[in-house]
Amino acid sequence: MMKDNNLNVEQLFQTQKNLNDRILEEHNLTGHDLFQEKQLAFLVELGELANETRCFKYWSKKGPAERSVILEEYVDGLHFVLTLGLSLGYTTFATDENGQAERTLTEQFLYVMESTHHLNRNRNEEDFHKLTASFMKLGDMLGFSGKEIEQAYFEKNKVNHERQDQGY
Repeated sequence: MMKDNNLNVEQLFQTQKNLNDRILEEHNLTGHDLFQEKQLAFLVELGELANETRCFKYWSKKGPAERSVILEEYVDGLHFVLTLGLSLGYTTFATDENGQAERTLTEQFLYVMESTHHLNRNRNEEDFHKLTASFMKLGDMLGFSGKEIEQAYFEKNKVNHERQDQGY
């Protein structure tokens, strides 16, 4: 279970909904089914996060990126986890994997990816909760508290709005 897990999930979803609504309106995408684009965006962000941790780079002696870089990549992924939930009408998180076996960081990344594929196939609340639990477990394994994640999320959300202001 994530240490200091006091994420305000309701506020996270509302904040993400505001950004998503803005993007859909400004890019004239309201009413389009973008679930697969959102899923791929999440997987790309997850890959960028894995790349910064370097957990799978058995051929390299170089260590992981700075903690702040890894946290920023993690919250980039969180934006899309929230977006996937909103796309399906789910606005609650499961934050505990309920007795899942301990995994290495590489195994956890693969499990999050697998959970994402299950969600794409089934698009149900149970699979969304498996994704959120596995993603929160990943954050825990990376050493982030709920408070840190929340703060970094709101900072990055502000940047994302600024990017929209600039025609990103």
